[in-house]
Amino acid sequence: MKKAARAPARSRRQETRVFELLPRLLAEGGLSQREELAREMVATALKLLRDDASLGDFKLLNASVRELRYAFNVFQQYRGVRKVSIFGSARTPSTDVHYHTAQEFARRIIERGFMVITGAGQGIMQAAQEGAGRERSFGVNIRLPFEQEPNPVIRDDPKLVTFRYFFTRKVMFVKEADAVVLFPGGFGTMDEAYESLTLVQTGKSKPMPIVFLDAPRGTYWQTWQRYVHDHLLRRKLISPHDLSLFKVTTNVEDAVEEVAGFYRLYHSSRFVGDRFVMRLTRPVEPEHVAGWANDFADLLGGEGIEMRSALEDEHAQEPELDALPRLVLRYDQGQAGRLRQLIDRINREG
Repeated sequence: MKKAARAPARSRRQETRVFELLPRLLAEGGLSQREELAREMVATALKLLRDDASLGDFKLLNASVRELRYAFNVFQQYRGVRKVSIFGSARTPSTDVHYHTAQEFARRIIERGFMVITGAGQGIMQAAQEGAGRERSFGVNIRLPFEQEPNPVIRDDPKLVTFRYFFTRKVMFVKEADAVVLFPGGFGTMDEAYESLTLVQTGKSKPMPIVFLDAPRGTYWQTWQRYVHDHLLRRKLISPHDLSLFKVTTNVEDAVEEVAGFYRLYHSSRFVGDRFVMRLTRPVEPEHVAGWANDFADLLGGEGIEMRSALEDEHAQEPELDALPRLVLRYDQGQAGRLRQLIDRINREG
């Protein structure tokens, strides 16, 4: 009988350290923030036993945490590289004009320093990974009973992660993305489109470009855009400012510029309490800041925009970004489209 492979020594040492740490975690007190969160996770798992949760619930939670932990580890090595999540139909043949458009976009965007993330399947996903190349690609695969084997570009690559659940897969698509680009597709593509729009509109994800890219003279996304205008905007189910959250185009260069241009001056952002901290790639002139505060007074609730260095809470969590200049503001969080307009103005004028 073939012997089971032994775990690498480093992995065994890590496991031993975890079990040595467990009594301390359960005892509480004197823990770092990460250790305190780990203690809460352990306590939650034990509460499931107290609650007499079903075996199925245990399996769901266990599998979800395990596959997320693995995915976090894969992406951690590329934390400093911007990435674009690309969506589109797995059924698009290699002879289709949209296939070649996806190849071209991926090739052009990696030239601007980005990597691409796809669902690792065929069609648009394979086209994007062919354009980007294996070294600049991630695959976020899903186990399905049909049509979702990893494509040859990303198959067996260390940057391929396979998920059991759609919801954990979606977490990684959005969490790791600095932009989303969508090509024509079916139900899955529409689901990913509305998921991305909803998360940005509600502030549950960071501001980012969302681009709907069609082939030259294509009408797929133009038809969808008419639906948005005629049935969502006209009935006031969305705000006119929400139209700023996305761009529809048939031009690859426009799509590349929409993504790369978003990070010309804007670098990243986060909330510290109720203050929105916008990091910039370089300082801006005070008169520009005063003009933005005046023209976006409706967004800011009459408050201004402060130029300053890193806040203390930022240093504790992201010290590598300390040197970047900041704009700090409070804004109406129901106006994500208006915030996007402010970011575009900063990128254009700063």
